[in-house]
Amino acid sequence: MSSSANGNLLPIVVLISGSGSNLQAIIDQAARGELPVEIRAVISNRPNAVGLERARSAGIPAETLDHKDFGDRETFDHALMARIDAYQPKLVVLAGFMRLLSDAFVAHYAGRLLNIHPSLLPELKGLDTHRRAIEANKTEHGASVHFVTAELDGGPVVLQARVPVLPGDDVQALAARVLQQEHRMYPEAIRWFAQGRLRMTGNLAYLDGKPLTAPVQWKNN
Repeated sequence: MSSSANGNLLPIVVLISGSGSNLQAIIDQAARGELPVEIRAVISNRPNAVGLERARSAGIPAETLDHKDFGDRETFDHALMARIDAYQPKLVVLAGFMRLLSDAFVAHYAGRLLNIHPSLLPELKGLDTHRRAIEANKTEHGASVHFVTAELDGGPVVLQARVPVLPGDDVQALAARVLQQEHRMYPEAIRWFAQGRLRMTGNLAYLDGKPLTAPVQWKNN
């Protein structure tokens, strides 16, 4: 589905821990020629991650680096960096990668590390965001694509999608509504980066040469 001979494709590595549904959205758009990336590898910290099979089905190298095999985060991150760098990506995409990353890892990929988080950052950083949104009686929830910095879920936010929290919503219903938007918006942010439109300098994100003082709002249509 990809060819390293095509210099117009941005080489990326995708990190996952679970089902890889955002990975699948990226694979599908790349396969249709809508996303100018070459997915050089998918790496998971969990050997049984379903997303690994998604990668293999698409002919993408899929590797496991089990964090349980390492004594501490820094040692794991050092090994992970070596795995990633072997593929020489220009962008590392976190797609449901459920590991806190060390400062050294984040610094190594500064400006070329993207994540998608299921909340309207800076609200609801961390885990279990859908349940927390419901319990806080939020009327609006969503997802954010952001550059990764040393601060947890604290890097510059590039793109956000908003969804309503409906009366009677449970965690599964709200999560499904958010995930539907994630699958559309994450490839878009990656496309901007691949086209040279999106970058991070210092702790600021720039789109088309202008600093993003607020995240771009994704249109749900």
